[in-house]
Amino acid sequence: MQQKNGKDNSRPAWFDSNLFNELKLKKQSYKGKLRAEETSDSQTNQHPQLQPSLDQRVKQINRMSYKCQEVCKETKMGPRSGIQTAQTVQCAGRGLREVPRDLPPYVRSLSLAGNPLGSLPAAAFPALPELHDLSLSGCELRAVEADALASLPSLRRLDLGGNPLNSVSPRAFGNASSTLRELSLAGALANLSAVAALLQGGALPSLAHLDLANNGMFFLPEGIFSALPSLQHLDLRNNSLVGLHNVSFQGLGQLESLNLSDNSLMRLKNATLSQLRSLPRLQRISLSRNPWVCDCNIEDMVNWLKESNQVEGKGSLSCSNPEGLLNKPLVKIRSSDLNCSLPVDIQSQLQTSYVFLGIVLALIGAIFLLVLYLNRKGIKKWMHNIRDACRDHMEGYHYRYEINADPRLTNLSSNSDV
Repeated sequence: MQQKNGKDNSRPAWFDSNLFNELKLKKQSYKGKLRAEETSDSQTNQHPQLQPSLDQRVKQINRMSYKCQEVCKETKMGPRSGIQTAQTVQCAGRGLREVPRDLPPYVRSLSLAGNPLGSLPAAAFPALPELHDLSLSGCELRAVEADALASLPSLRRLDLGGNPLNSVSPRAFGNASSTLRELSLAGALANLSAVAALLQGGALPSLAHLDLANNGMFFLPEGIFSALPSLQHLDLRNNSLVGLHNVSFQGLGQLESLNLSDNSLMRLKNATLSQLRSLPRLQRISLSRNPWVCDCNIEDMVNWLKESNQVEGKGSLSCSNPEGLLNKPLVKIRSSDLNCSLPVDIQSQLQTSYVFLGIVLALIGAIFLLVLYLNRKGIKKWMHNIRDACRDHMEGYHYRYEINADPRLTNLSSNSDV
């Protein structure tokens, strides 16, 4: 790097020299125009109400100067209160390992996608009171610590997709409830329980759109959506969900769309169907590309599909098993096709068998106790005899031990034998 006049003119790798020169020229031009207009106003003093205030002009110059020091490129979005401001900052793919501290406080949209940030510690962001949209996708984030996003009070949309998240603090947004409306966690759940703590912690009462797609989940933790009363759109597509028996949709009175496509669902049980029926605003349910097993357990779901208008493309849902019903549309299945004349509920049969076995064992135990009670005197005499026999036996052992231990008694015993 070269130095001029003893000053270091080195620039970091992210510095855009073209943008710097352009802004410098604009600043000089604007200052000249400002001086000319002020001279003209002092001479004519006509229509002063049409002229921007001096404070506004100074603020504009200061903001243009500030742009020259920034890490990332800004995009002008038009006049705001008479001042031309840059509201979008693009920092994507700059190789940043931490959030820049000199971001403009008036920014409304910020992209840090593709930077190897690794984690977001407490106070990771400077105060950005007007930030609405934040993209942190593909930033190799493994942890989001408490108060990491507390300095973003106006945040509405947050994209954390494509990160191997292991830990997300329930206090990531600080102690106050967040105003977040949209949250994307697509392909970002290395540890589902960590994110579940955030969703269940009550910190997101305004969340309306939740994206949990592409996470390979086999199940959902119980009550994971219980603290999201404003949720309207839930995306669970392209996972490996095999059932929804742990999931409760109760309390999601605002839910409008539910995407369960590209999972491993084989059937929806009655409890789940009842919950879906009870949601007053639910209009769109996507169930496509799931391996539906067409046995007697799916009969209730088939009846629900025939009468429901909520399922998108329900005519394309087809059986994957058994072979006799392969690719047959679910809405065209009849009860006779399922051969449900004999009960096939194995779980119910097992429960009945366990109850019967318990009754039999209890009866045998009662009979055994009754026999013992009726023969209590004989049993008592038998036990006394055993006790006396054991005592005599032990006394014989004790006598022999005493003789062997005393030499005089040993000689006496020998003479007696002679």
